[in-house]
Amino acid sequence: MPYDESVSPTPRRWPLIVAAALAAVCLGAAGCGAGGDSGGAQARPRQGGSGMSAAPPSAPPSQSAPAPAPGKTSASPTASASPSKSAGGRTSGPLSGKTVVIDPGHNPNNHLHTREINRQVDIGTTHKECDTTGTSTDSGYAEARFTLDVSHRLRALLRAQGAKVVLTYDDDRPYGPCVDERARIGNEAKADAVVSVHADGSAVGNRGFHVILPAPVRGGAADTSKIVGPSRDLGTRIAGLFVRATGSAPSNYVGGNTGLDTRKDLGGLNLSTVPKVFIECGNMRDPKDAALLTSASWRQKAAQGIADGISSYLKG
Repeated sequence: MPYDESVSPTPRRWPLIVAAALAAVCLGAAGCGAGGDSGGAQARPRQGGSGMSAAPPSAPPSQSAPAPAPGKTSASPTASASPSKSAGGRTSGPLSGKTVVIDPGHNPNNHLHTREINRQVDIGTTHKECDTTGTSTDSGYAEARFTLDVSHRLRALLRAQGAKVVLTYDDDRPYGPCVDERARIGNEAKADAVVSVHADGSAVGNRGFHVILPAPVRGGAADTSKIVGPSRDLGTRIAGLFVRATGSAPSNYVGGNTGLDTRKDLGGLNLSTVPKVFIECGNMRDPKDAALLTSASWRQKAAQGIADGISSYLKG
């Protein structure tokens, strides 16, 4: 949608978002009583990031470093996790027995395979591109590199809590996967939760994160009737705990400062039969957001916020 310079974050709303998530955390927790195709702003005709071709991926120096060991504090919902090895050699922990699928948006090599990724696939209600290139910062840090890095960090945090974690791809294929395959991977894994990781490609001045939720959709292979409710719960928890972990504000251009947006045009959501959300962690085209997205320490905080939201959702 057109950028309106009069729109700005409303800090007084942020505590409400955190409070909603923390209230959900406490619903099933003892001792809590007394005391959120890629996504992108809906106006852009893309399945993820931005419709533009990204600059050839070039990571900033901090990106190439391996994800640091998860650092937890007592304030984090995942901090109490104390994973151990069971007799069978499997990691046990508070998320033991749960399956999480992480979907790193786009692919760093999509820009080399435009014919393949432009192929139309059926998303139930219509047809869309197999995948898109995603966006990048002005310095050339590709969204697809960002999403892989955050996904690796997120995987480590969830595995430390005992979850089985599946990535839709791990920089192990020349392009894609297509959006319908991304949804199918989560469905076939019978995932308890799926999160598609992205960063946006909007106008300068548009800042903040938002979590994209599935709308009620039915048509062809698409039927979200069973996942709309649980996906909203998952997305709300992620949004609130992402604020707390990163200090980032909810988007000032999507979602009315709630950090939540509902869409019916994304194949990855329409075709999912398990609870699933997308998160746009920030806007790569805004210099201030780009400074965060290219920071390894901030990416660790982003992964922690997403992990906290997933953990809260799975623990009920």
